[in-house]
Amino acid sequence: MADELEALLDRVEDPALRSDLRAAIARVRAKRSFGLVFESHIPERVRLPDHPVRRGTQVVPRDGDGDPLLVSRVRNRLATLVGAGGDTEEVDVGALEVVAEFGQAIYPGLAHLGSVGRGGEKPAHIVINAENHHALEALLFTHTGEVDCIYIDPPYNTGARDWKYDNDYVDTDDAYRHSKWLAFMERRLRLAKQLLNPDQSVLVVTIDEKEYLRLGMLLEQIFPSAVRQMATIVINPSGAGGVGLNRVDEYAFFVWMGSATPSRWSDDLLTDTDDAANPRVRGGLSWESLLRSGTQWYRSERPNLCYPVQVDEDSLQIVGVGSPFEGEDESTRRGELDGFPVAWPVRRDGRLGIWRVEPSALIELVQNGYAYVSRHDAARSTWSLKYLLKGTIDLIESGEVTVTRTGHRGQVVADRPALIGKMAKTVWNRSSHNAGKHGSDLITALLPGRSFPFPKSLYAVEDALRIAVADRPDAVVLDFFAGSGTTAHAVMRLNHQDGGRRQSISVTNNEVSINEAGSLRASGYRPGDPEWEALGIFEHIARPRITAAVTGVTPDGEPINGDYKFVDEFPMAEGFEENVEFFKLNYLDPLDAELRRAFAAVAPLLWMRAGGAGSMIKECLDPSGRRRPYALAERYGVLFDPDAWRAFTDRLPDSATSAFVVTDSPSTFAGIAAALPDRVEAVRLYESYLSTFAINRGR
Repeated sequence: MADELEALLDRVEDPALRSDLRAAIARVRAKRSFGLVFESHIPERVRLPDHPVRRGTQVVPRDGDGDPLLVSRVRNRLATLVGAGGDTEEVDVGALEVVAEFGQAIYPGLAHLGSVGRGGEKPAHIVINAENHHALEALLFTHTGEVDCIYIDPPYNTGARDWKYDNDYVDTDDAYRHSKWLAFMERRLRLAKQLLNPDQSVLVVTIDEKEYLRLGMLLEQIFPSAVRQMATIVINPSGAGGVGLNRVDEYAFFVWMGSATPSRWSDDLLTDTDDAANPRVRGGLSWESLLRSGTQWYRSERPNLCYPVQVDEDSLQIVGVGSPFEGEDESTRRGELDGFPVAWPVRRDGRLGIWRVEPSALIELVQNGYAYVSRHDAARSTWSLKYLLKGTIDLIESGEVTVTRTGHRGQVVADRPALIGKMAKTVWNRSSHNAGKHGSDLITALLPGRSFPFPKSLYAVEDALRIAVADRPDAVVLDFFAGSGTTAHAVMRLNHQDGGRRQSISVTNNEVSINEAGSLRASGYRPGDPEWEALGIFEHIARPRITAAVTGVTPDGEPINGDYKFVDEFPMAEGFEENVEFFKLNYLDPLDAELRRAFAAVAPLLWMRAGGAGSMIKECLDPSGRRRPYALAERYGVLFDPDAWRAFTDRLPDSATSAFVVTDSPSTFAGIAAALPDRVEAVRLYESYLSTFAINRGR
């Protein structure tokens, strides 16, 4: 081909034209792609129904389609729109919807939607309602190079109109279907790469046969130096019918960054095992609730197991036990014994239940560090107690689990879970990975009357994460295709098994299904209306599912029926000792950020950058409405007035790891940063925030 082009060029008589043609061909050759080739330039934009219509935004009709038009002015709720030819028209802002094309600079903030707090001082799991590309850009400010594991289950591009590109569903008739999917994935994976810790982290991407070949090549191009492997997971043993063989599996790509390697465990996920004789051994210390669960286990069943446990409030340790409760009026139970407050086995309905062990056995457990005070449960007005089952104690006493220290509440601590030494194989065949039984059915148990299309098996995700971060109990795990929230749920399961403090960050949008969208539009509703938003993925599924998992209670207030299976078996009604914060991503006017009027929206990002634990600084004003000189929280501080730097640095808590300084002066910032302890990261606001997102203009 090159020789033919040269021969044709030689026939061009005009020397200048011949030279120009050769230069143009050289430029084309320089841009030529090898390997996976697709239309990566295909534009992608998203509708933002909550974004205010203001000068400089692009808009489309709220109830229709069309090319975006630029807003040149907004006055008296009338927006002046400029067309491609320079023509203008005025339209009521209520009839317009802002669109953002990826590559435009955005200035995101977060609106706090609510919390679930059962985990004490542990970092909070973060759940964000957002378009995931923009959420990833926001996370560049908080987590660049800090994420230990990304697990994603992106759209599989089946052609069944199950995902959108440029605000429209992609189906089998779309000639650019595969290019759109690859462009969609490439943009997000390149952002994800910036978030992963380059020294040690793991990316896990699940996919089926429709795109696994293209995804493999895309991962090779984006992560050329990483180690990549693909596992086959049996998710539907009965098989999915269709043309050809019945499909029973899907795939998971593992991409290992830096020094990351798979964690070993007791199960290779393929070899046949006798589950009764050789259970999938717990990956560390699995603390169980001392309160006996089950519908029948009230005091009347075993009166001798309904006794008070003395708690030292200062050391938070168990110091003794008392005699079993006697009498009929349970409200007369003692609140103190020998000067110590006491814990009773109080059930969720307020009635007395029973403990799982006798008083003498509990004292022996406490003496060995095998039982401890977990937390005070305000809902039950008593203390929550935890203990180790005999199987876990046997692992400790046989040396298979090494206890390295004693926790501050007297409990034994194993810094690294016991990993018995098997390496997972590249084919997983476990009943626990059945997506129907442990995905769809689990959603039904957590959210009676609600459903979600094709949720992952909780235990399949748990196993993938165990392979990725079992030996990192403080790992940060991100899922930006979070869907129903399975990844967050699986992270909580891992923490429950080994006492870890892993933190999940889940991003899901609030899309409604195509069928629901049709019904809602027929009823006169549109995106942004409360009736529409209530049926979206975030509001209808992810947020209530994660809340139910933590609290052990369905959205209707009933205890969740059923038990968790495999590795860590306990009633779902017990919930988890975890914290969760829910947010919605919104969009700021850059002028507001430059003029420092955006602190409330930026505040959650500062808290996240400082680790997402402890209290959040939400206001920059004091109760009288005046700007505070500074504000402090357990993990970070914000200095609003640089003149107050000495008091700020003197009073910054020892547990703080970040300090945010509001100043226009680089030299002032440098001086304050030098006065901070070495452990504290100094960040200049709002310059750092604006520069982070301004660079997105060329993306």
